[in-house]
Amino acid sequence: MYVSRLAWERLGIPPEELEEVSGGRNRVQSASELYRVNNENKSVDMSAASCLLTEDQFLCSICQDVFTDPVSTPCGHNFCKTCITEHWNTNVWCQCPNCNKVFFRRPELRVNTFISEMAAQFRQSAQQKASSSSSEQQVSKPGEVPCDVCTGTKLKALKSCLVCLASYCETHLEPHLTASRLKRHQLMEPVENLEGRMCMKHDKLLELFCKTDQMCVCMLCTVSDHKTHDVVPLKEEYEGKKAELGKTEAEIQQMIQKRRLKIEEIKQSVELSKEGADREIADGVQVFTALKESVERSQAELIHTIKEKQRKTEKQAEGLHQRAGTGNL
Repeated sequence: MYVSRLAWERLGIPPEELEEVSGGRNRVQSASELYRVNNENKSVDMSAASCLLTEDQFLCSICQDVFTDPVSTPCGHNFCKTCITEHWNTNVWCQCPNCNKVFFRRPELRVNTFISEMAAQFRQSAQQKASSSSSEQQVSKPGEVPCDVCTGTKLKALKSCLVCLASYCETHLEPHLTASRLKRHQLMEPVENLEGRMCMKHDKLLELFCKTDQMCVCMLCTVSDHKTHDVVPLKEEYEGKKAELGKTEAEIQQMIQKRRLKIEEIKQSVELSKEGADREIADGVQVFTALKESVERSQAELIHTIKEKQRKTEKQAEGLHQRAGTGNL
């Protein structure tokens, strides 16, 4: 088996190693082994390099996702092949979305294999990181806002994006913290029904409050229907309403405390009244019991007196009857 020097050089074998493998078939096998190890080292180096790069460098500026079949424009910017193709199909000019350079002839797009492999390595490492971190994150419970991106088990959302109108868990929130384009998005504590924060008429974020009509409005509303109205930032109105509610809540709590003290006073008064009534009842029962005993005693004495008188009368009558029978009257 003959292998030319040019073929060996294409395999990436250095000249000094080339001399070692020119002796025979066994050395050809050694060269093949060196080629395999060389490719493995390149793969490891590529994986290490992809880990050192940030996610922002692997994001397509059109779809804001990791590159799929990345292509490079003549101006040096990279996009997903499908994204840039659809972008050019929907616009009159073939223009770079990043630097706005116009191409009078549509460039021939070819997949950049190096960037494609790097993006695949990064996507794989990101998925591994997401799978390992998802086990440490909390699963969304009833009453909590779930992540809109999670498939299957929904994790608890940490933030909601007012631009994307979506809520994200720790893993899916990372692009908003690292990607330069997403860092400009306005994040807030997780809330549901983000669509309700959009203007139905202009499809813009409701970030202002009209004090005249007492309603939330967008920037475009201030130049049309609410042009002459008193409009303030929504956050300012929120802080004002929050302070007002706090004051009202303090007043209500104070009122509740006063009512509780009044109720306690009434309870104490009722208890004292009950105790007084019980004492009066006890005194009345004692009086009537003594009166009853006195009446019963008088009744017994009266009955005894009457019976004693009756007994004496009967005794006298019996004596008279006996004297009358003997003629001694």
